[in-house]
Formats: sequence, structure tokens, C-alpha cells
Amino acid sequence: MTDTKKAKAGFVAASALWGTLGLFVRAIPLPSSGVALCRAVLASAFIGAWLLASGHRPSLRGAGREALLLLASGAAMGVNWIMRFESYRYTTVSSATLCYYFAPVLVTALCPILYRERLTARQIICFIGSTLGLVLVVAGSGGLEGADAAGLLLALGAAVFYASVILINKGLKKLGGIERTFFQLASAALVLLPYIAATGGLPLGDMTAPGWLALLVVGLVHTGVAYCVYFSALGRMSGQEASVLSYIDPLVAVIVSVAVLGEPMAASQLVGGALILGFAMYNELEKK
Repeated sequence: MTDTKKAKAGFVAASALWGTLGLFVRAIPLPSSGVALCRAVLASAFIGAWLLASGHRPSLRGAGREALLLLASGAAMGVNWIMRFESYRYTTVSSATLCYYFAPVLVTALCPILYRERLTARQIICFIGSTLGLVLVVAGSGGLEGADAAGLLLALGAAVFYASVILINKGLKKLGGIERTFFQLASAALVLLPYIAATGGLPLGDMTAPGWLALLVVGLVHTGVAYCVYFSALGRMSGQEASVLSYIDPLVAVIVSVAVLGEPMAASQLVGGALILGFAMYNELEKK
């Protein structure tokens, strides 16, 4: 197998793995903030060891103002995880994931304001199409009423913070992808620690054996291993290939939600999800 094929295989594996995240988070009997903290600590430790084993010594020397941006992006990443994990407790994994993947559309809408990038007619069409898809997903979940409403709003909130992480990263030029991720994860852990201390601590006494196993998988496999594989593969693939293959994540999440967890999915949600992912992918392909 050539290096390019290995890179694609690794990228596909990482994207598919992320699609199963909701399944494992559901099995962890901790508050969402606790899951986020443990994920950040485990993953930053794993990636730090990976970098050292690869002969790289993570350092912020010479980063200047980018160090503050890294702290901000780490904080946004931590809040993003809390809101995303909490959304799984109120609505289906498929609905939460499809709302969460509205984030790239938000980035497209905000870039002209923050970075003075030109908004093309194609991007406007993609924004309108994806927004229509979001409306269909919300409507298929019963609208903004009941427990589903809380889950959908949390997923959209997570999308906003995910979009902010992407936008902040556009201003980071001095660190490589995997090294930048290490510092973001470490920053997320530092930001989450005082929040958890102020909200009652981490109830590890509630953990069960399956819960510990699921937590280790989320922290080490879904995050540590998957991020290392993802960034290693990214440098050997074209941007267009990466854009297309990254949408394996939400597709797997929808399959897991319906086929494994047995969660219902209305026809309107299916159409809405196709619109969100389809227009988001179409928009990404134009950029590449």
C-alpha cells in the first residue's frame, strides 16, 4: 500500500471513529464537564508523548500573541465539548450531530466579517440550503419544545463554539497542526479545572467498569490516537479529498444513532441532514 493510500485509510478510520463518539459518551456516568476534562487530560498526555517519541518538543517559544489565541481556542474547545456531550442527553445522537455540523456554514458566514473575505454567490446558496436543512432537522425533532429542544439548542451552541475554534485557528501560523492541538487540549484542561472545582468537583465514585472503559476510549482512542492519525494523514492528502472524507463522521453518527441505539429519525430529518451535509461539503469543495 502506498503512503497516499495509507494516509487516506487512516483519515477514513479517524473520521469513522469520531462518528461513534456519542455511543461512548452515553456510557460514561459523569457530568458533561467531567467527560470533557478527562478527555482533554488523557488526549493531551497521549499527544504530548506522541510528539516526544517523534522527536518533537512542544514549545510556545516565539509564539507571541498566538499563545493567547491558543488559550482562547482551548477554552472554546472545552465549552464546545461540554455542550455537545450534554446535547446527547436530551436528543438523539443523529439530531445533535447534524445540528453540530452546521458549524462550517457559520464559519462561511462569519469569515467576510472577521477576515474581510469575499462571500460568493455559491457560498450564499450553500448557507441558505444548509439553513433550510437545519430547519427541517429541528422540525422533525418536534420543534423547539420539550427535552429535544434543549438538546438541539445545546448542539447549536456547540456548533457556535466549534466555529470559533476554526476561526481562531485561521489566525495561528507558527505551530504545526498536531503541536497546536496539544496546546489547545492542555488549555482546555486548564480552563475546565476551575469550572469543575466550582461546580461540585468530579464524581469519580459514580464510575462503573464500563464507564471507565468508555472514558479511556473517548480520551485515548477517539481523541489522542484519532487526532495523531488525522493530522499525520492530512499532510499527504489534497484538501478536496480531506473535505469529502471528513463527512464520514456525521454519516457514521447517523447510522449508529438509528441502527445501534435504535433512535427514531423522521423523513424530514433525513432530508434536512442531507441538505446540511451536502451544501456544507459543496461549499468546502469550492474553497479547495
